[in-house]
Amino acid sequence: MKNLAKAYVDGLKKAYYEIGAEEQWDDFEQTIYGAAKSDLEKLQGLYPLIPGSLLQLLGIADGTYGREYNGKNVMFSFLGSDIEEFPYYLLSAEQMCQDKISDWLLHLINREYADEVEIDERITDKADEMCWLHFSDCWNNGGTSRLYIDFSPSSAGVCGQVVRYLHDPDELTVIADSFDAYLQMLMENAYDFITEDILDV
Repeated sequence: MKNLAKAYVDGLKKAYYEIGAEEQWDDFEQTIYGAAKSDLEKLQGLYPLIPGSLLQLLGIADGTYGREYNGKNVMFSFLGSDIEEFPYYLLSAEQMCQDKISDWLLHLINREYADEVEIDERITDKADEMCWLHFSDCWNNGGTSRLYIDFSPSSAGVCGQVVRYLHDPDELTVIADSFDAYLQMLMENAYDFITEDILDV
């Protein structure tokens, strides 16, 4: 039986083909390669609870967000969220390791803008206890939306839940109980972030 990451990528390829983007996918597939073992080990060291399916996905494509493969820069829509027709990039293992939680996010977690920002009750309100893995940015370089795996939920949440940040209006919401469930959601939604418009992204 194929692992979830392989099944996800196989379905993604089909979605690209169905909109007539065979050339774009084939070029992408011939360019990418998996993350180095040392990068995956470093990522696991930082996030011991990292899901196997994310590691498997990185073993296929080590990022699509400005990732340079043998001198070729790749910006390729690879993921989605619960927002229809809204594509995201996959960060590389190195980018995930280097990412730091932004001050603005800490302020949101501490509920400093509680009257203005909607925050899911399953998300902690203790910024000093946060352990979030930032794994994806939306197509406009993350300015509008980012995705995280949350290893430090509130008592109402689940460790490993996937959180979506959305800007204007700002909100933080849990979109899946796990990374596996997140990938399954994208598959069940028939990769609805892959549309003909994506060819212009």
